Amino acid sequence: MSVQLSAARAASLVGDFDRRPAYAGLAGALAVAIGDGRIPFGTRLPSERDLALALDVSRTTATRAYADLVDRGYAEARRGSGTYARVPGGRAHTLDRALVPRSAGDDTAIDLNCAASSAPPGLAEAYAAAVEALPAYLSGHGYFPAGLPALQARIAATFTERGLPTTPEQVMVTSGALAAAAVAGRAALRPGDRVVVETPGYPNAPQSFSGAGARLAPVPVDDQGWDLDLLRSRLRTRPRAAYLVPDFHNPTGRLMGDAEREAVGGALARAGTLAIIDETMQQLSLEGQRMPRPLAAVVEEAGGEALTVGGASKAFWGGLRIGWLRAPAAWVDELTRARLTLDLGAPVVEQLALTHLLDDPAPLLAWQRARLRDQRDALAAMLAERLPDWRVRLPGGGLALWCALPRPDAVPLAAEAERRGVVVTPGPVFAPEGGYAGRLRIPFTRPAAELATAVDVLAEAWSVTGDAAGAKPSGRPLVA
Repeated sequence: MSVQLSAARAASLVGDFDRRPAYAGLAGALAVAIGDGRIPFGTRLPSERDLALALDVSRTTATRAYADLVDRGYAEARRGSGTYARVPGGRAHTLDRALVPRSAGDDTAIDLNCAASSAPPGLAEAYAAAVEALPAYLSGHGYFPAGLPALQARIAATFTERGLPTTPEQVMVTSGALAAAAVAGRAALRPGDRVVVETPGYPNAPQSFSGAGARLAPVPVDDQGWDLDLLRSRLRTRPRAAYLVPDFHNPTGRLMGDAEREAVGGALARAGTLAIIDETMQQLSLEGQRMPRPLAAVVEEAGGEALTVGGASKAFWGGLRIGWLRAPAAWVDELTRARLTLDLGAPVVEQLALTHLLDDPAPLLAWQRARLRDQRDALAAMLAERLPDWRVRLPGGGLALWCALPRPDAVPLAAEAERRGVVVTPGPVFAPEGGYAGRLRIPFTRPAAELATAVDVLAEAWSVTGDAAGAKPSGRPLVA
């Protein structure tokens, strides 16, 4: 049965839309709300009469707006039933077959493999502003290996505001945070170098290091945080670098506190180990808590060196493929040389869009955090009801729950859930050296209705999943 969108809710979603002409502005606002998921696929839209009354527009305006939505593929008119939200090409066109396999004609898969949200309101406007600003750049060659100066300045200002003084020249803009980590690894590491990494942990950056010949030395992160004793032990051998995710660590959701940062930063500096710090989750605090100082500031104050990776994909939208690398001034030339062996710069339109967003990011980030907090709480409640024997710690931020299962069956569970239409990532994917067969990562990045369906499927899959010793996780790429 389709969900009915009330006229009052529709009015709150479209807000103060452009009324020149009103039908086009209304259609545009509705298309954005459908496209970013605030009006879910298949939702029945309010009648033209009810919508007109709620918005204080003529019924002709509402009728023309709906007709425009249908023409553009954002709605479907069903005779005798009403108008229903859809997206051009169907939902399947938004999924990548490399990440979410599906059979022909199947667009029902729920993708919980990728911890990334749909775009928040304001993204389309940022891209429109970027296109409007683009002509000023068309007379040049369009290559900006270090990034657009205006964007470098805005990113530098965010670091300075957080207590890590930074000049625009210390910022390199990249095509996503993973590209920034790859640049750091290419500049800093040589074959045979040892790199401390977290386990469980986001595997893609460490895999790029090991692919370049580095040797990985794992340090555990558990429900209590980082194993500082083992980290100190690892650092006694003076590894070349340490890759750490201190802000809402992926996948555990742990936040490294100030005391831990002082201990870790001092140990890194004493060992002469370069810190490669991934801050891609830093803006996703969900409880209004005070965030600790940047780990790079602690390392540098202790006399060490740190390269900080950041990006727009987690805080704003996965399709906004802009990352950055903040480095001490002495590293800029080496990083530039390394970067030029990978690409010649990030796309200009995306950089302009992010520049626009960073002019005033607070309203959009507040909306994003509120949405994620509601979805986190809803997912946790659903798991407690349907799977009460699972242990779930509620993280203070980030994008996912790190679930402890009562038996080590995460891999066969994920396989069974996928057969039933839900793609989810089992714990061993986050630990290439092995382990975590009793863990499952579930992002809370999808709407509550989708999460409810996913939990129902997981509960059904869990009820028929037995111990499957020797099972291996899917070889599907983990994007985020």
